[in-house]
Amino acid sequence: MALSQAIIDKILLVDELSDQQLADFCELANTSYRAGNSIISDQDYDFVYLAALKKRTPNHPLLKTVEPEGESFSTDKVLLPEIMLSTDKAYSQEEVVKWLERIKKSSAEIDLGIQNIEIKATPKLDGFAGYDDGSHLYTRGDGKKGSDITRVFERGLQVYKDAKRGQGAGEIVVKKSYFEAYLSKDFEYPRNFQASLIKEKELDMMAKKAIADKAALFAPFNQLPNWIGSMSELESQFERIVQEMLSSVDFDVDGVVFEVTNNALKTQMGANRKFHRWQIAFKENKDKAQVKVLSVTPQVGRTGKITPVAELEPTLLSGATIMRATGHHYGLVREQGLGMGSVIELTRSGLVIPKINKVLKSVETDIPKNCPSCGKKLQWESDFLMCVNHDLCPAQVIGKMAYFFKILANNDGFGIVTIEKLYEHGIRKISEIYALNVEDLVAMSFGEKTSENLVTECRRSTIEQIEDWRFLAAFGVVRLGTGNCENLLKSCSLDAVFDLDLEKIANIEGFAELTAQAIVTGLQVIKTEFELLSHYNFNLEPTLLQEELAGLGHHFTGKKIIFTGKMESSRDEMKKYAKSIGMQVQSSINAKTDYLVIGEKVGQKKIEGAKKFDIKILSEIDYLAMINKNN
Repeated sequence: MALSQAIIDKILLVDELSDQQLADFCELANTSYRAGNSIISDQDYDFVYLAALKKRTPNHPLLKTVEPEGESFSTDKVLLPEIMLSTDKAYSQEEVVKWLERIKKSSAEIDLGIQNIEIKATPKLDGFAGYDDGSHLYTRGDGKKGSDITRVFERGLQVYKDAKRGQGAGEIVVKKSYFEAYLSKDFEYPRNFQASLIKEKELDMMAKKAIADKAALFAPFNQLPNWIGSMSELESQFERIVQEMLSSVDFDVDGVVFEVTNNALKTQMGANRKFHRWQIAFKENKDKAQVKVLSVTPQVGRTGKITPVAELEPTLLSGATIMRATGHHYGLVREQGLGMGSVIELTRSGLVIPKINKVLKSVETDIPKNCPSCGKKLQWESDFLMCVNHDLCPAQVIGKMAYFFKILANNDGFGIVTIEKLYEHGIRKISEIYALNVEDLVAMSFGEKTSENLVTECRRSTIEQIEDWRFLAAFGVVRLGTGNCENLLKSCSLDAVFDLDLEKIANIEGFAELTAQAIVTGLQVIKTEFELLSHYNFNLEPTLLQEELAGLGHHFTGKKIIFTGKMESSRDEMKKYAKSIGMQVQSSINAKTDYLVIGEKVGQKKIEGAKKFDIKILSEIDYLAMINKNN
C-alpha cells in the first residue's frame, strides 16, 4: 500500500513506474472504484494511468475484458439475463466521427441506407451498473455473470420515474442535489454512498432516509432522457447534444452514451470481449486546472527576448504530468502578478504544450533587471523584456547556432549540448562549425568517433537536397520564418534577396511595412555569414517563382490548402507535391482557405474553423484521389 499511496500523493509519477507497478495500480484503482472507495479521480484514471497502461501493455487483461467488480460482492455468481459489457470511450468529437464511419461501413454490408440509421444519445450515469429482470437485480459482474443484489429492492429502493420493475439494464444512483444537501459531509463522492446501499450489512439511517425520500433510485437506461436523430444531425449539432444530455438529469453524469437503434445493424456490428461495437461513450477530456506557481525563471531566447518560465506544482492534466509552463512575456508577469505563490489557470487544449490562461491569485512580482546570460541591462520593448546584446550574449549566440541546424533538419548530432560545448571552445558562428575538421574537434575534447560523425553530418547537410526557403529560414532573421521565406522566394530568387529594399518587400502580398523593415535590417546582418556558407555549395531546391507557377496550368494551382492530423503518407511529401503544382500550403485556417485535408487526431478548432468558413474537408484518401483524378 505504501507504493500506491506514493502514486496517489504524486510522489511517484507514471513515468517512474515499472509496467507491473502501473498495471497493479490500475487494478487497485479499478477495484477501489467499484467498491465505492475511489482512491483517484475518474479523470486521472482514464487520462493518466489507464492511458499509460494502453500505451505500454495494450494486451493487458484489464483492457480486454469487463473490469472485475471487486471482493465486496458475493462470490456466488449467476448468469445474467442479458450480456452487460462495458462501453467503449471517445475523448473527442473526431473519435465519435470515426465511430460513425464504422457504422456506415457496417450498414453498407447489410444494404441499410445511411438515411435509415438512427442514433440515440443518453446521459452516461456515474453509478452502480445492474440488471433488473423484474424479480431479481444483479450486478454487472464480468458482463456475463453477476451477483444477486435483489436485497436493494427489498429495502425499498424505487425505480426512476416510478417505472415498473423489469426494465433491464440501468444504474443505482443518488440525486446530486440531495447528496450535496444531506450526504456530502459524510461521503466524499456519491459513489461511496451508493456502495453502502448494496452491501449486505444493514443500512444506516442516512441510507434508509435517502431511499424513503426517493433520492436513491435504480435508473433503467431506457427511462433516461434521450436525443434521437441522424448521423449528420449528430455531427452538426454535437456540442449542443452533449451539453443537453449532460444537464438532463439530477444525477452524477460523466459523459454521453451514443448507440445505434437498428437491431439488424447492432447484430452486424456485434461486440468484442469488452465492448458492444454499436455503442460508444463520449467523455470530455477536461483540459484546465488551477495550479500553484513555485517560482518564475527568466529564459533567454535566440532573439534576445526574455521569457518567464513558471515552475509549477506537478499537476496531472489531459494525461500528462505538467511541471512548467511559459508565461508568454514579462508584460503578463508585471500586469497580472505572476510569481512565486501565485495561482494560475493552466490549459492544455488538444493535448498540446501547456500554457498559462490567466492568473487567478496575484503576488508581488520579481522583474529581472539584467540578462541572466550576459549580465547586460535589459530593455522593455512593448510587453517584452529584451537583451539587446545580440552578438555577445552567450544564450543568444548558442540559440542561433542550434536553430540553424534544427531548421535545416538534414543532419544529426548538433543539439544544444554539442553547440554549448563548441561555444566553450570559442565557436561563435555557423561558418566556423563548417570549417572544423576531425582534429579540431578532438582538440575540443570530443571523442574520435564523435568528431568523425560531426564532420560527416556537416558534409551530409550540404549534399542532401533541401528547399532554398528552408536554408534562408535557418539564419533566424526576425519576421522571416519558414512561411515568410517561402513567400519571399516566390517573388525573387535566393541570390537576389539581399538586393530587396523596403518598398519591394512591402509590395509582396502578406508583408506589411513594419515586417518589411525588420526583414531588410535582418538580411543585412546575416549577409556576410550567408556568403561564407554559400561557398559550401548546399544542394538547394529552388522555389518556383509566381510566373512559373502561373505557367503550370494545373487545376489546383493557386488553391489554398491545409494538412492536419496524422497521415498514412508523409505529410512533408504531401505538402511538397501540393506546392509543386502551385497550391499554397497554409498553417492556419482563414476565409481564403479552399481545402482542409485531415488525418487522425485532428484538433476540434481546425474542424470548427473549416465549417465556419465553409471550407471543403477532405480525408487523406479523398484528397489523393482528387489530385490523381485531375493530373
